Amino acid sequence: MNSTSKAIAEAANASSPASKMLQVSGLNVYYGESHILRDVDLNVPTGEMICLIGRNGVGKTTLLKTIMGLLRPRSGAITFAGKLITAKSPDQRAKLGIGYVPQGREIIPRLTVKENLLLGLEARRNNTYKQEIPDDIFILFPVLKSMLSRMGGDLSGGQQQQLAIARALMGQPQLLVLDEPTEGIQPSIILEIEAAVQRIIASRGISVLLVEQHLHFVRQAHRYYAMQKGGIVASGITSELSNEVIQRFLSV
Repeated sequence: MNSTSKAIAEAANASSPASKMLQVSGLNVYYGESHILRDVDLNVPTGEMICLIGRNGVGKTTLLKTIMGLLRPRSGAITFAGKLITAKSPDQRAKLGIGYVPQGREIIPRLTVKENLLLGLEARRNNTYKQEIPDDIFILFPVLKSMLSRMGGDLSGGQQQQLAIARALMGQPQLLVLDEPTEGIQPSIILEIEAAVQRIIASRGISVLLVEQHLHFVRQAHRYYAMQKGGIVASGITSELSNEVIQRFLSV
C-alpha cells in the first residue's frame, strides 16, 4: 500500500469522525521538486481552536493552502466532517463549510464594506439566501456597522482584518481557517479579534484552525501543533505550553 492509500485508509477508519471536524493524514506537498510538507498529521476537533505555531518559512501557510485546495498534495489525505476532500476544489471546500482568511486579508479595496461582506454569501451551501447581513456579524464586529458604505481599502489594517473574518463568517462555515490574523495590527485591536474569535466558537460551535505568532492569542487555543522544516515536531495542550517550546517555535 502506498503512502496516499495508507493515509486515505487511516482517515476512513478513524473513530468518531463527527468529533474530528478536520483530519489531515500523511500529507506531503512539493513546490516543483522541493519537499515542503513532510508527512503532516493534524486534527481539529469540533468546537475547538487549534493553533499552528513555528518560525517563518517552516510550511504553516503551505499547510493552510493545501487544506483549502489551493495546493495539491503529492500524497496524503484531508478529511472534513467525515468526508474525504483531498481532490475537491477550493470553491467546493468553501461550500462544504470551510471559511478561509488568508495572510494579508485580501479584502477587495474598491468595494464597500457591505459589498465585501455580501461576497461571503457565495460560499453558502444553500443558494436561496437573502442579500442581507445577519445582526450577529455586527455583534461580533460592531465597528463594521458604521462603515458599511466605506471602501474596504480605506479601512485600517485592524478593521480590514475584522472585515475579512466577518466576510468568511457570512458563508456560515463549520471550520474557520485563519492565517496570522494579528500580523501588523495594533495591540488593542488584537485583543478585540481574540475576543471575537472566542465568541464565534462559543456562540456558533464552529472549529478554528489558526496560524499565529502572538503568544497571548496562541494561549487562547485548546491545543497547539508546532512545525519545523515542513513537519509537525511537537503538539500539546496550550495551557501546558512550556518556555522551551515558546523559545524554540515562537521567539524571533
